[in-house]
Amino acid sequence: MSEMNHKEICNRIIDEMKKVIVGKDEQLRLLLISLLSKGHILIEDIPGVGKTTAASAMAKATGLDAKRVQFTPDVMATDISGFTAPDHKTGEFVYKPGVCMTNILIADEINRTSPKTQSALLEVMEERQVTVDGVTYKLPEPFMVVATQNPLGYVGTYPLPEAQLDRFMMKTSMGYPSVDQEMRIVADRHGANPLDVVVPVTTAEEVVALQKEVEQVHVDEAVQQYIVELVCATRTHGLIALAASPRASLSLMRAACAAALLDGRNYVIPRDVSDMYEAIVAHRLMLAPEAKIERLTASQLLAAIKDAVKAPIVK
Repeated sequence: MSEMNHKEICNRIIDEMKKVIVGKDEQLRLLLISLLSKGHILIEDIPGVGKTTAASAMAKATGLDAKRVQFTPDVMATDISGFTAPDHKTGEFVYKPGVCMTNILIADEINRTSPKTQSALLEVMEERQVTVDGVTYKLPEPFMVVATQNPLGYVGTYPLPEAQLDRFMMKTSMGYPSVDQEMRIVADRHGANPLDVVVPVTTAEEVVALQKEVEQVHVDEAVQQYIVELVCATRTHGLIALAASPRASLSLMRAACAAALLDGRNYVIPRDVSDMYEAIVAHRLMLAPEAKIERLTASQLLAAIKDAVKAPIVK
């Protein structure tokens, strides 16, 4: 694939997703960047704004297999990882795959299942393999988790601890559509399902090839320092109680590389980093009580940090 082909392929994927999701170009871009940088994404928003639909559209546009699990308190860890059971003909124990054996796992309302099941999913996300009865099974490539949760109605839920939130490369939200966008949504869905018109423009093998291309994108030493300075600035900020870990720096670099590839470049520029900064870092922070008293958000604090940290001039 040439650099131009990379950009064209990514644009075609997003164009197919746009057939289903109206007016959310940035969110669709983040979904694709997460996939190409081998990350997982958490979408937090109210019901009915297209979280699950966006993930399904990306799966179909990329030609990847997708499975969806609706998390409830009775979903078990074995539903995720699979289990062994005796074959009724031979009597031998055989592996029954769980929902993780797919390319894109859509984990709906992840905060409504038990911590044990959440941990099983997060282990799969980190290791990209499962071990059942002493036998290890590798997950298909590529593999990505798109998890959703509702920021309201926390009664009966199990919010993800900060250490588990850190496993998600990025977090975003869909937001309400505008009046014009909602008019188009209503018209498009009158008697039809827009997902039916989405066609695959890549294969799993081509997506894996794109992921390998992301790993080859050049990151100048000055840009690497910019990434580290942005992340380290969260550790000295008086209004941040829990700052971002080195995992955030690695995620920010990988996401910036994928963003560069989407723009048809084989090198990262500071804008790639700054554009990805909030989506990668905000959910990893815990604000100090003083910030909450002043009604400051993580996004506001990160915007101030971004203004304070000087971006390098890369030639």
